[in-house]
Amino acid sequence: MGGGFRVLHLVRPFLSFLPEVQTADRKVPFREKVIYTVISLFIFLVCSQLPLYGIHSTTGADPFYWMRVILASNRGTVMELGITPIVTSGLVMQLLAGSKIIEVDNNVREDRALLNGAQKLLGILIAVGEAVAYVLSGMYGSVGQLGVGNAILIIIQLCFAGIIVICLDELLQKGYGLGSGISLFIATNICETIIWKAFSPTTINSGRGAEFEGAVIALFHLLITRTDKVRALREAFYRQNLPNVTNLLATVLIFLIVIYFQGFRVVLPVRSKNARGQQGSYPIKLFYTSNMPIILQSALVSNLYFISQLLHRKYSGNFLVNLLGKWKDSEYGGGHSIPVGGIAYYITAPSSLADMAANPFHALFYLVFMLSACALFSKTWIEVSGSSARDVAKQLKEQQMVMPGHRESNLQKELNRYIPTAAAFGGICIGALTVLADFMGAIGSGTGILLAVTIIYQYFETFEKERASELGFFGF
Repeated sequence: MGGGFRVLHLVRPFLSFLPEVQTADRKVPFREKVIYTVISLFIFLVCSQLPLYGIHSTTGADPFYWMRVILASNRGTVMELGITPIVTSGLVMQLLAGSKIIEVDNNVREDRALLNGAQKLLGILIAVGEAVAYVLSGMYGSVGQLGVGNAILIIIQLCFAGIIVICLDELLQKGYGLGSGISLFIATNICETIIWKAFSPTTINSGRGAEFEGAVIALFHLLITRTDKVRALREAFYRQNLPNVTNLLATVLIFLIVIYFQGFRVVLPVRSKNARGQQGSYPIKLFYTSNMPIILQSALVSNLYFISQLLHRKYSGNFLVNLLGKWKDSEYGGGHSIPVGGIAYYITAPSSLADMAANPFHALFYLVFMLSACALFSKTWIEVSGSSARDVAKQLKEQQMVMPGHRESNLQKELNRYIPTAAAFGGICIGALTVLADFMGAIGSGTGILLAVTIIYQYFETFEKERASELGFFGF
């Protein structure tokens, strides 16, 4: 093997120290998988509500505000890091393996074990690095105020929560549960945000008296307390800076559109070369790369926001720093800044339809950026993740499958007619749906809704497949 392969062998001495979930040595019954999945979710939810012990305050600026929904993190809790370490390490290892910097033969069990070990080790190192960076950057108060003991205690809590997330994800991936932990935690966090913004009983004083944060509760409260019912309805549907009924209806509409698009696919017939009469099919979905383009696009934008905010805070007069992004603190609190200039401003969705009308260039730039980025990431992802036409043709040949009416040598050529188009066009559709959701002001951001719907749909498909495979299982 090449030099890249030897890099993985450097991980071998650490494997015995890393926490590991043993692969299921039996077929785990469906009901047991559901129980494991629910328990994993419960542990995650408890951690995301458990406050960090020893922190001084969380009233300072929150540079990660834009990423929280997607990274399933919760400010001031032990789940502050969310799934960042595991997603980052996963993407890095996929890119290294896909670009052949690290050579991995997925058919060799030892190679797979070494790759998983390397990914886990990198995830733990990222968790440690991020925990140290959070504490040193003063997110919980200055280190002088916290004291060395508390600072170390906070780092340990954050790292331990990171390891718990890695183990929960591994538990589900190794056949004990349904789907993957990452997907489960992202979808739960987004759904939690949407439900909270629809039904939150929290009252906020925005200068017009106390208002309920939840859009549905605010609607009923305004209808009951206001004498002018038409004006009350108008306020409930169009109020600014708090979730309104229009946002909620936009969210439902985007959910339905994404579910509708999920059904679009081209089914290619395949048959076995050896077993006569054994027919099969290879479906190529419109969303061929699923939610991967939007996760990669979010990671890129989030990192740009983070770097831009840090630089703006220290060197706000510098021309290049201002070109990258100009920021100001949000008027409505929440400890976060909003971009008001530079690249960061133009790659952020306009805040409302009025904002779009006032700055049409901003809206157009955002639209072009989202569509191009999602199409590009989608095309790139099929190459590095082993789902390109060449890889699929190789897999079908290994399984002795051919396409009726086509020579075996033409298999890749035939797949090339569909897969790159499905990847690029699917990426553009995902970008367009995200933009539509953002322009309509859907709750939880366009990115969040798209991730939630695609993940829930994948879970639904897994659920049905698992149920169908257990013929003796009737009802639940």
